[in-house]
Order: sequence, then structure tokens, then C-alpha cells
Amino acid sequence: MKADLHPKYVESEIRCACSNVIKTKSTKPVIIVGICNACHPFYTGQQKFVDTAGRVDKFQQRMAKTQAAQAAQAANRKKKK
Repeated sequence: MKADLHPKYVESEIRCACSNVIKTKSTKPVIIVGICNACHPFYTGQQKFVDTAGRVDKFQQRMAKTQAAQAAQAANRKKKK
């Protein structure tokens, strides 16, 4: 068997965005994740609604612009007839 073939297996930390830290072993010393069992809705039983950067508001504004443009186009078609 060749020496130094496998990566080093060290103690590591899994860090979540919710500031939860889990100790384990891995080939990487620090692993950063966005969601873990302490904050995931499936495990906590609580649904969180996160409106990142006003996504719903942006969609509603785009939809309103589209409907206004469609109404204006329909009005122009009626005038031409």
C-alpha cells in the first residue's frame, strides 16, 4: 500500500447559518452549511416564510406592469378598428 495516498482525517466543525456548531470528523477542518437539523422546518415543525429581497413584491410589481401593458395594447387595438 502506498504511503500518503489518502487525505488526512481530522476533527472538524460543521457550522450552520443559524450559528449551530456540530463536531464531527472529516477531511476538511471546517464545513459551512446554510441549513441544519436545528433550523430546518422539517425537524423543527415550524414553517418559516423568508421573503428574500422582496421577491413577492417584485413579482407583484412585474405582474401589474404586464397587466397594464396588456390593457393599453388592447385599448390601442380597439381604437384602430
